[in-house]
Amino acid sequence: MTVPTVKSREDGDRIPETPLFDRARAQSGYELNKMANGLSRPENRAAFVADEAAYMARFGLTEEQKAAVSARDWQEMVRLGGNLFYILKISAVDPVPITAIGAAQAGMAHEDFLRERLGKKPVADQGSKKGA
Repeated sequence: MTVPTVKSREDGDRIPETPLFDRARAQSGYELNKMANGLSRPENRAAFVADEAAYMARFGLTEEQKAAVSARDWQEMVRLGGNLFYILKISAVDPVPITAIGAAQAGMAHEDFLRERLGKKPVADQGSKKGA
């Protein structure tokens, strides 16, 4: 079976800056998603933490996928076929807040994402009150 090539960020998808999880992307990300889903089991999380490279090698990830996982490049993992529901399992190992992944997906700083997308004040502003 030939695995389709995933478009590059420069090539873009049908919706700019939005990788669509279509059949080609799903096929190209099968191993990545299988690896990430394996992190549902405590013994696999322990193996991943102990030696990420060895754990990823068990699933036959591409070099690009390995690099994206190692760098915790969430946007790149999605571009390479990672399904958000599976790659979130990788974030649970570190742990990484889901809002940080959302910020990475949007190409924004985490604080900007919290303020602009979720309407939250930066941490420094939350403790101050008018008239106090």
